[in-house]
Amino acid sequence: MEAKAKIRFLRMSPKKIRVVADTIKRTDVNTALTKLKFINKAASLHLSKVLKSAINNATKNFGVDIDKLYIKDIIIDSGSVLKYAKRFIPRAFGRASQIHKRTSHITVIVTDNKTVRSK
Repeated sequence: MEAKAKIRFLRMSPKKIRVVADTIKRTDVNTALTKLKFINKAASLHLSKVLKSAINNATKNFGVDIDKLYIKDIIIDSGSVLKYAKRFIPRAFGRASQIHKRTSHITVIVTDNKTVRSK
């Protein structure tokens, strides 16, 4: 049994989210929520919301106990990039570059299979 939850077009860089996501991959759900509570990054709030949504999807749709759930995978993809034409950042030799506002998509997959922890 696998349950998924997604958040799309989150206004945060995927690079910043991956730092937090790597700490909770392939752990059980209760440990991951506890870790996210004490990580002092903005991405931990968004990851905990998506994780709680995946937990609720598993319990409501499949009737799985929360204590038996493990995080199988966390996928963080880059979304669209907002480019502001009127705002620039200075570069070398008097040049200028556009400011890129990056977005990301987060997918959390939880499962009740214990073999996930051994990876």
